[in-house]
Amino acid sequence: MSLTSGDRYEDPVPVLALATAVLLLGIADSMVNSYLVLFGADAVGLTPLQIGVWASVAAIAGITISWWLGRLFDRRPARTYAIIVILLGAAGYLLLPEVSSFPVLLLMAATVLGAMGAAFPQLFALARAVFGEGAGQRSAPLLRSAWSLAWAVGPLLGTLVLSRGGYSWLMWTAAGVFVAAALTVVVVPRPGSVAVANASPGGTPILLTVSVTLFFTAMFAGGLALPLYVTRALHQQPASVGVLFSACAAVEVVATLGLAVAPARVDQRMLILGGFGSLTCYHVLTVVSSGLPMLLLGQVLRGVGIAIVGAAGIRYFQDVLAPATGRATTLFANASTAGLLVSGILSGVAVEHFGYRTTLLLCAVAAASGGVAFGLGSRRRVGSRRPEKIPSNA
Repeated sequence: MSLTSGDRYEDPVPVLALATAVLLLGIADSMVNSYLVLFGADAVGLTPLQIGVWASVAAIAGITISWWLGRLFDRRPARTYAIIVILLGAAGYLLLPEVSSFPVLLLMAATVLGAMGAAFPQLFALARAVFGEGAGQRSAPLLRSAWSLAWAVGPLLGTLVLSRGGYSWLMWTAAGVFVAAALTVVVVPRPGSVAVANASPGGTPILLTVSVTLFFTAMFAGGLALPLYVTRALHQQPASVGVLFSACAAVEVVATLGLAVAPARVDQRMLILGGFGSLTCYHVLTVVSSGLPMLLLGQVLRGVGIAIVGAAGIRYFQDVLAPATGRATTLFANASTAGLLVSGILSGVAVEHFGYRTTLLLCAVAAASGGVAFGLGSRRRVGSRRPEKIPSNA
């Protein structure tokens, strides 16, 4: 399909195909990940330590595979990488209900389940390559809104399937949705010849990467502490936790769609700094909250912060490391995964030793520190080297 970047963006098929692929990927991912810990404990009989090791192996494998495929994408852009990793993940979840051996689970985490971690950055890199530098810059917020919508729907769908068919049907249903996502990627046009650098376009933007890691560490750690804080410290009903997270997801969808139509003249650096500030204010407001109305207002701030950094952040990394789209998207995704890796241990230790409010304040400090790191790192943007045209692959 030989269309210009502008034509591709005007053609609704590639846009809808990529948005649908991200939506399906997010629905399946949220369906299983919302209950994967309970599956390990209840269905397989893993200890908390074994569950932690299992999750860590999958995350590390995802980071490694994502890094490798990101560089491979920059040398030869293709849809094939995303399709393969999604199908590998589908096969893994199809087989998972039949596995009870911890070593086998670790092997699956290091291979087929870990490979799924590369699907998200691959789809965002594919969008940038297909739509080009103009429309491609707007694709990240659009796809991020589909991801946010998926996480608003997926856990509820997972609850429904789990209540009707148990863990086996939950995994099998998710596998089927993964296959549908892979088939949707086939509809996306092959990326044309794109500009890539002969070598890495400058060194890794360390401060920018640290800032994203701190942001997602604060986000995930705060998300782990919030249910306990709301139900035990503020004595709210457990159902209120679901209301809060659903409100946050709804705000994310609206905010990311707003980013997709925001004028190009909007300063991306200041916008992202505002996202860091929004997450910082959310944690502070949550600490001083006394009831559900203030907690809901805090979720608005949280949703806006996540939307801005999660969507505009990807776009910013792609601009900084252009034309290495695969490397940029993978670096951002891996930085967020690193935040997830450290957040569980840190939040657990903080809650146990300092309490809920102090933990949330520490999350505010982490988010603010991330904003400082981003502010310093974004003052000296890394320039890309002279690119050359290379052919695409399937």
